[in-house]
Amino acid sequence: MKGDGGRSKFYTLEKIIKGASNHRRVEILYLLKEKPNLSVFDISEKLKCNFKTISEHTRRLVQSGLISKYSDGSSVRHEITLLGENVLKFLRTLE
Repeated sequence: MKGDGGRSKFYTLEKIIKGASNHRRVEILYLLKEKPNLSVFDISEKLKCNFKTISEHTRRLVQSGLISKYSDGSSVRHEITLLGENVLKFLRTLE
């Protein structure tokens, strides 16, 4: 944006980093990379974690653009985005 001194790109980067700044959210990214199109219920079962906790983590991942969600009848499904895949590639360089 004009007049912001180029700060908007830093705010965007901050949003992405905050989205991936939790071990459970990173675990969700890895899971959705391997098994796309999961519901929050599916994710909570596979990770053996509380439904409400997973729901909040997926909400934050969607906000940061790392996963997307879509309606599949009565269920909401989640899949990793290209940005999410790029974050995973970066994280793997840190292992």
